Amino acid sequence: MTPGKRALDLVLCIPTAILGLPLIALIALILLIREGRPILYVSERMKTHDTPFQLYKFRTMRPAPPGADSGVTGGDKSDRMSDFHRALRRSRLDELPQLWNVIRGDMSLVGPRPPLKIYVDDYPETYREVLTCRPGVTGLASLVFHAHEENLLKQCKTAQETDEVYRRRCIPRKAELDLIYKANQSVCGDILLIWRTARGVLLRRRG
Repeated sequence: MTPGKRALDLVLCIPTAILGLPLIALIALILLIREGRPILYVSERMKTHDTPFQLYKFRTMRPAPPGADSGVTGGDKSDRMSDFHRALRRSRLDELPQLWNVIRGDMSLVGPRPPLKIYVDDYPETYREVLTCRPGVTGLASLVFHAHEENLLKQCKTAQETDEVYRRRCIPRKAELDLIYKANQSVCGDILLIWRTARGVLLRRRG
């Protein structure tokens, strides 16, 4: 990560985290009252092709039995989501705890979405190249492909189908976009992607 990219992360994240504390506390309280513990979802993700870290999000699904919650989220998990969970996902407010990941240096504001270890292990050449960029809260692939990915996966009825669709139709396209970002990344480009992400979230909330 370049010094300029790291500086941008800290300049934007630290004030946002401080100003957002009341909202973070409110969401945590609502989750605690409505859903109970745990409030946070902690998931092992990959910072580089061989370095894991713990990613933090607000929990947006009812807990599954141990060992039953592997892989990405698809239609097979929809019955574990409440309306409040879906609202958090739609507004991306569930990702507010990732500000801590950015401040720690596990992630950047902009970059490839951090993958699960199972996919990095199964596609080492792809992710060795993609993860030369620090994973991000948002990024080119998130903006261009996220809605299509969500639509593909929500139609899946089983965990196996979700996994197969993600591997066949999502990983290659996302990697292609992540490598385009890698080849063209700049501080100005990151600012534009952050602005487009924020604008998209605001427009979605108004809609």
